[in-house]
Amino acid sequence: MDAKKVIIIGGGPAGLAAAIEANNQGIAPDEILILERDRELGGILNQCIHAGFGLHMFGEEMTGPAYAGRFIDIVKERKIGYLTDSMVLSVNEDRQVSFVSPTAGYQTVQAGAIVLAMGCRERTRGALNIAGTRPAGIYSAGTAQRYVNIDGFLPGKRVVILGSGDIGLIMARRLTLEGAKVLRVCELMPYSGGLPRNIAQCLNDFDIPLYLSHTVVDIKGKERVEGVTIAEVGPDRKPIPGTEEYVECDTLLLSVGLLPENELTREAGITLDRVTGGAVVDETMQTSVPGIYACGNVLHVHDLVDFVTREAYRAGASAAAFAEQKTPAETPVYVPTKGERGVRYIMPQHINANGPVDAETALFFRVDNNYKDKVITLSVDGVPLATLKKRRLEPGQMESIKLGKAAEAVRTGAKQITVTLEEIGG
Repeated sequence: MDAKKVIIIGGGPAGLAAAIEANNQGIAPDEILILERDRELGGILNQCIHAGFGLHMFGEEMTGPAYAGRFIDIVKERKIGYLTDSMVLSVNEDRQVSFVSPTAGYQTVQAGAIVLAMGCRERTRGALNIAGTRPAGIYSAGTAQRYVNIDGFLPGKRVVILGSGDIGLIMARRLTLEGAKVLRVCELMPYSGGLPRNIAQCLNDFDIPLYLSHTVVDIKGKERVEGVTIAEVGPDRKPIPGTEEYVECDTLLLSVGLLPENELTREAGITLDRVTGGAVVDETMQTSVPGIYACGNVLHVHDLVDFVTREAYRAGASAAAFAEQKTPAETPVYVPTKGERGVRYIMPQHINANGPVDAETALFFRVDNNYKDKVITLSVDGVPLATLKKRRLEPGQMESIKLGKAAEAVRTGAKQITVTLEEIGG
């Protein structure tokens, strides 16, 4: 059995950044192996030709391919090992990775440490149980994006989009620029799941209507989609009788959420979070199996790739330390994190009191609704120790708060870290 010090599963933005940081920490390029199932490195960024990437990492606005290209160039210049067209078949708790590829055949490789960076996938129509026939013309937003941006194929001329995630919003603009008519974007929730800037730039700038608290209840068409029936939904997310409206169209795009690709994670016996769908990790990005780390959209769905990169740097550095046996020998003492009163989930799910905890250690989280004029309060065992005022909070935007003074409490016997939303001045 061959061996590598660090194996990274996934050659998208998370995997590339993790590999580069592992190399920065002293792991030789030939002791690192990136396994990517697609035919090229870069992941989903290869089809994201719109601008908006890199503002946080590089202070400039870049396209997806340009952002990925910076990391790909470094990987190639340093001769960091990678294999494309390679499908990972299994990962176990002993850090053995089995994969198959046209060039390497079937192999099982022993890893000193593993970084999981498989990304996420889109929910399909089958997951939504939309009534109606099964004609051509129904696509996930990501599939349509690949058709338009890579294959040069326009999926349709008259389009309805269900779901207001960022990919759906971006595709509303992209299809409009290519000559299609986007009739409306429908969102089940009373708020959009996308970034505010995408609502402004992709819908408002092109006069594309957004119907909140609406969904598709029926699809008509034999060979091709002929139209869909839209209905308003109530607080229980169920269609309200009498609000149905038929819309003639030839295409329905689904932008109804992303799911972390965690089949391999589950097979390795790693504990998963029921809210995020990704692994439970500590502040070093280590999962419940020592020596296996996770980062990027396989861990939780991000709004900005810049944040994926920063998270991947932590995972790559941690994996390198574990592979070189530089990880502290103290038994972990985990202090759980918990979100309440408007906080949907927190990442990481626990912090190791014996780990590298300091005032700069940050908790990342999403809220469960739109909020205005709130104070984000971080408490340790019920005692508020850090606060941050926010005029606006939205589910589509990742938030964060640093431990600050709470770091010392975490190191000295804390039992629970809680993040809540409070009224300003309350």
